[in-house]
Amino acid sequence: MKHSRSAGVILHPTSLPSRFGIGDLGPTAAAYAEWLAGVGARWWQVLPLHPPGPGDSPYSAISTFAGNELLISPDLLVEDDLLDDAEVADVPDFQAEWVDFDRVKPFKLALLQRAYLRFRDTGPAALTQQLVEFRDHHRDWLADYALFRALKDAHEGAPWYEWPRGLAHRDPETLLDWMQHHTEEIDFVEFCQFLFFRQWTALREWAHEMGVGIFGDVPIFVARDSADVWAHPELFVLDDDRRPTVVAGVPPDYFSATGQLWGNPLYDWERMARNGYSWWVSRMRRTLATVDVVRIDHFRGFASYWEVPVDEDTAINGRWRPGPGKPFFDALEKALGSLPLVAEDLGEITTDVIELRKELGLPGMAILQFAFSPEPRSTFLPYALERDLVVYSGTHDNNTTVGWYEEDATEEEKDFVRRYTASSGREINWELIRLAMASVCDIAIVPHQDLVGLGADCRMNTPSVAEGNWRFRITPPMLGEGIQARLYEMIEVYGRVNPV
Repeated sequence: MKHSRSAGVILHPTSLPSRFGIGDLGPTAAAYAEWLAGVGARWWQVLPLHPPGPGDSPYSAISTFAGNELLISPDLLVEDDLLDDAEVADVPDFQAEWVDFDRVKPFKLALLQRAYLRFRDTGPAALTQQLVEFRDHHRDWLADYALFRALKDAHEGAPWYEWPRGLAHRDPETLLDWMQHHTEEIDFVEFCQFLFFRQWTALREWAHEMGVGIFGDVPIFVARDSADVWAHPELFVLDDDRRPTVVAGVPPDYFSATGQLWGNPLYDWERMARNGYSWWVSRMRRTLATVDVVRIDHFRGFASYWEVPVDEDTAINGRWRPGPGKPFFDALEKALGSLPLVAEDLGEITTDVIELRKELGLPGMAILQFAFSPEPRSTFLPYALERDLVVYSGTHDNNTTVGWYEEDATEEEKDFVRRYTASSGREINWELIRLAMASVCDIAIVPHQDLVGLGADCRMNTPSVAEGNWRFRITPPMLGEGIQARLYEMIEVYGRVNPV
C-alpha cells in the first residue's frame, strides 16, 4: 500500500495526562488528536490496545481481541450517567509523570464496578440496546474472553494452565456449571469491553474529523496465558497437556547479546493454513475496525521464525523455522481486501524477509538511532533510505534519542552523528527529528519524548527487562505551544503537512 508524504508521533494512550493515574480515552485523548492536527501530523501511532498481562506489557496481552479497560475514561462515564461527579472527585494522589499500575488497577476497576452496578440497576434503554448489539457483533471472541477473564479474576490472576483441569482444558460440563454460578462476573467483563470500544470508536471518529489517522500495532505472537491460547489450543504447538514444547524469541542482535526469549507459544501454521488462517482473518478484521494502518510487529517471523526449546534460559540455542510466507497474506487479502500494513522488519534480516516484504509491497522501517556506526555504514543512514519505509528517530523499544546519545552511543557514533548533522549534539533529539522529516521516506514518525528532549529515564520499554516498563506519561507542559510550533515548522518545511 502506498502512502502520501506525511508525519506522525508515537504516544500510547496510557501516557496521556489524566488525574486518574493513567492516560485514558477521554478529554485529554481528544485534545491530543487536536494537538496532532495542529502540527500538521497525519498519524497518531499507538501500541497494542489490549489488556496487558504480567509486567503490564501491551505486547503480552491476555487477549488479542479485547480492549484495555484501564483506558476507559471516568469522565465519559459521568457524561453517560454511569458515574456521578462525586464518585470521580475523590481521586488518590497519583504521580503525574508515571503510571503506578499497582495503585491504578484497583482504583479504576472499583469505578468500573460502580458504573456496572448503576447500569445493571438503572441503565438507560439506549445503552442497554447498544450493549445487546455489541455482544452480537463481537460474538466470535467476546464470550470466550469474558469467561476467561472472570475465571482468571476468580483464581486471583493465576494463569489458566494452573486452574483446575476441567476449567483449564475447557470441559463443557465444568465450564457450564461455573458460568451458571458466576453470571454477574462474566457480564461485568462484557460491559467493560462495551465501554472500551464505545469510547475508542468515538475517539477515533474525532481523530478522523481532525484529519488524524490511527497507526496501530499487531504483535505476531500471543501470550501463553491468554484467552486466545486457552480458547484455541489446537492452533498452537502444545503437547497433550497443553504445554508448549518450543517457544518464540529472537537470536542475539543489537537489542540483546543473548537474544530475546519471549516465551510465546508458536503457531501450528500447517493447521492454520488448512482452515484458511480463519483465526488470523478474524484477528485482522477486528484490528482494522479499530485502527487505520497496522504495524506488523516482528514481520520477519512470517518468512522464518526463531524456535527455542521450552527449557532454555536464553534465546541463544534456537533454530530458524519457515514461516507461512506469502500464502498467509494472500489469504488475509482474499478475505479482507487490500491491507494497510507496515512491516516491522528490524533485527536479523535475511534475504527471504526482504523479498517477502517487497513482493507484498509493504513499507518497512528504518531507525535513525541505529544509523551512525561508522563502519560498516548502515542502510539506515538518511542518504541510503528509500521511499517505501517508515523512518523513526526511535521507537518504544529504543532509548529516547537524548538517552541514546548520552548513554548508549559509542564515541565513534557520537562523532559521526555530529559530523552528519553539522551540529554540536546539544539538541540531538531535534537533529534526528530533522533527519527523519527531511528524508525521502513516505512516513516519518517520532516518539513524543524526543519532541521534549527527555532522557533515558523516560523511555517506554527496555527489551529483555521484565519490570519497570510502560510507565511513562507526558505532562501538560510537554504539549506547549513552543513544541507544537517547532514541530509544525519542521513538518511544513519538509513537505509533510497533512492537507486535511
